[in-house]
Amino acid sequence: MTAIRLGSKIAPFSLPATGGQTLGLQDYAGKNLVLYFYPKDSTPGCTTEGQEFRDLHGEFARHNTVILGVSRDSVRSHDNFKTKQGFTFELLSDADETLCRQFDVIKEKNMYGKKVMGIERSTFLIDGAGVLRAEWRKVKAAGHAATVLEAVKAL
Repeated sequence: MTAIRLGSKIAPFSLPATGGQTLGLQDYAGKNLVLYFYPKDSTPGCTTEGQEFRDLHGEFARHNTVILGVSRDSVRSHDNFKTKQGFTFELLSDADETLCRQFDVIKEKNMYGKKVMGIERSTFLIDGAGVLRAEWRKVKAAGHAATVLEAVKAL
């Protein structure tokens, strides 16, 4: 699999999503897409990040931009997380890590002294033509959504 690069077209994808949907890149043609990968539903950093994207959702929408969150959690877990936090965007379930691997976000992490493979918090901004315009890796959750919004405004 070829690694994604800034300025390159993103390969089509389709994944199960909240609300019993299946969503993919093709569903957002003509719109900017913020694809943010996070480790696990209902954990502190992931909750903070999602809440910040939720709170800025209207601003993203005014700039023709859709937000999608992605983790390896099940759709059922996503539905619960989305409902509990009042998220105004959809969450994609990448249980088999296909999209995670396409974006190279599965990394070795240290959890309580054990080496595990997990999602490195990362965000990608894709324009309406399906071209990668910006990426953020090893993201710190707090304040990140505002940084992404500034990049969207600059498109």
